[in-house]
Amino acid sequence: MTHPPAPGSAAATARDTLPADQQEGFDRLAHGVAAAPGKALGAVLRGQLPGVEGVRWLRAEGLPPTARATELTPGQWLSLHATWLRLEGTPHAGVPHRGGGRPTSKHGHAPGAQAAPRWF
Repeated sequence: MTHPPAPGSAAATARDTLPADQQEGFDRLAHGVAAAPGKALGAVLRGQLPGVEGVRWLRAEGLPPTARATELTPGQWLSLHATWLRLEGTPHAGVPHRGGGRPTSKHGHAPGAQAAPRWF
């Protein structure tokens, strides 16, 4: 279970306007975005939205890819959440689907990605 955003933050203000059944999903999104406070949103959104949707969202909101999560307004948080909900079932390239996922091989790496044995 993820925790709600910090009280008084723009994310918390946005969360309070959502229906109760959407707040848990918002918490997951906010946690994923706020978990890297020093990182640019362009990089952070690659893990939250599929393909180029993060860049599209930033452009639609008039934000540069270098913006930080702390710069988002409550309205932008709600817009990001709406985009996240719309794309929730869309597979992410190279990123496991929300809710978990396991590597496809038993050793945790892509096939053929194991290191060569040291005796070679």
